[in-house]
Amino acid sequence: MKRTTQIQQKLRPYLQTLPAIFNYQIITKVILAIWIFLLGKIFQILLRSSGRVAVTSGDWKFLFTTWQGLLILVLGIVSLYVYIAFDLNAMIALCGNLLTGGKSSIEDCIKNGFDSVRRLNNLRGLLIAVYIALIAPIIGVGISISLTEGLYIPTFISSVIKGSVLYSALSGVAVLIFLSVGIANLFILHGIVLDGLPAADAGKQSRQMMKVNWKDYLKQNILYILTIACLLVAVSVVFLFLPLKLISVLSLPRMIKRLLTVFFVLAGVVISILADLLSIPMYLFKMTQLYYSYKQGREFEFKVYERQKHTGIKGAAIFMIIAVIVAAALVYHQFDQIFPIESNVSIIAHRAGGTEAPENTVSGLETAWNLGAYGSEIDIQRTKDGYYVINHDGTFQRVAGDKRKPQDMTLEEVKKLSVDGEPVPTIEEMLDASSGRLVLFIELKGKTADRKMADDIVNIVKERQMEEECVLISLKYDLIDYIETTYPEVQTGFLTFASFGRTADLNCDYIGLEEESATTDAISSIHKEGKKALVWTANKKASQKFFLCTKADGLITDNVSQAVDLAEKLQNRSDLDIMVDRIKTVL
Repeated sequence: MKRTTQIQQKLRPYLQTLPAIFNYQIITKVILAIWIFLLGKIFQILLRSSGRVAVTSGDWKFLFTTWQGLLILVLGIVSLYVYIAFDLNAMIALCGNLLTGGKSSIEDCIKNGFDSVRRLNNLRGLLIAVYIALIAPIIGVGISISLTEGLYIPTFISSVIKGSVLYSALSGVAVLIFLSVGIANLFILHGIVLDGLPAADAGKQSRQMMKVNWKDYLKQNILYILTIACLLVAVSVVFLFLPLKLISVLSLPRMIKRLLTVFFVLAGVVISILADLLSIPMYLFKMTQLYYSYKQGREFEFKVYERQKHTGIKGAAIFMIIAVIVAAALVYHQFDQIFPIESNVSIIAHRAGGTEAPENTVSGLETAWNLGAYGSEIDIQRTKDGYYVINHDGTFQRVAGDKRKPQDMTLEEVKKLSVDGEPVPTIEEMLDASSGRLVLFIELKGKTADRKMADDIVNIVKERQMEEECVLISLKYDLIDYIETTYPEVQTGFLTFASFGRTADLNCDYIGLEEESATTDAISSIHKEGKKALVWTANKKASQKFFLCTKADGLITDNVSQAVDLAEKLQNRSDLDIMVDRIKTVL
């Protein structure tokens, strides 16, 4: 009993802050949503004035070479500061207020957040903002803003880094440097917000604090994370896993089982959203308590309030329960439409047959066909004498041990090379091998990817009357735009790993999204414009399953047999599995 009382006393300061933090999060998230909406409209006006509908990874120079692009960059930097003011500075002010028993209102904390962000209006402050917005979310250390919390290194870049000892070593060194900088300066915003220090002085104070207290900081963090994890597990077990397990083992009518499953899964979604909404603010609360402790050289004593009846919290809880019940009833009646059991995502083999066959070869196409793939993606480049051969890299070094570039060789010279015992094929050979069986996604690749290549490939495809069996794709939007405008009868696809604006309005038939940017909203936007969405290149089992449960039109992968097997297994899922898989694609 004494142990239980001690735990309650330790948790009470955190629990008593929940109403204020929850209210703050709701208010600021609404404000930030309005800000992003208005910013998006401004961006669209600027893009339209430049003759564009979006800026993509293939058109990034626009941001630095036009006044519209420069203005977009400036507004983007302003947005970083706005988010830091709301997500971090004002929240730190609120945490300090709650810890010390201050009487400041949420409005006062927001004002404090914006006042303190002005101390970041210098080069040092800009570096701090960039670290918070870009570096912290990638390396996973330090506090970051909600705008960029999902930032990532694209898979095709990370795979290149992992495939090179030199790049891996350099990236490891860079991560260590950023980790050291991030840990040493963890309390820099606290010094700026709570003590009104300039950025330089706040940084110096933070480094001194961490130098003395880094062991305690690690200990406190581990204990805090374990405590929160245990609480979340306990809540999940009691309110989600146990009820769902009982539903699965009890002999109930299928109708009742489905209705109860829907209710508890939706309840789990609500719990997950609340946990996500409160996790960062509660961690900032803990960091603020540590900041005060390290500053005064002893453990900071929380200001514990008298117990109050939070009728508003009870009312909100009752409202959420009623809302979940109503939502469950509506979802139950539309279950099969909302949660289709079968996947309609076409599986496309990367580089002809993925990793299950020699890269970019005729046998790769045979393998893809035998495995049940819908199509194959291949890469073409032009030789010195004007022929088109299949190769991905800038040279043949990796696949054939020859350092020469395709554009520096004749077709005869290329044909002497061997890829795992097979000759390098021409585009004509690949078309003949795929005709009537596979849809070829032909990527116009390298320095020879120009309008001449586009014209030549279109003619070759037309000669074989394979317009419906081929899609010309590229990372170069101007080239895809040219093909779509000049040859509307030919299918086209633009590949992008980063974009903003109305990407779905780009002039093409397919839009290929790098897997981390292929969100449900992005896919939905593409479909609304009458286009098809490709996802590239999903190789891990979890990633493949995720996208097979979306409404993407195609999934490009190196592991074809794994994806085909997963697609078949999806047809034998329970109602619970179907709901969980689908909800994962939305949250």
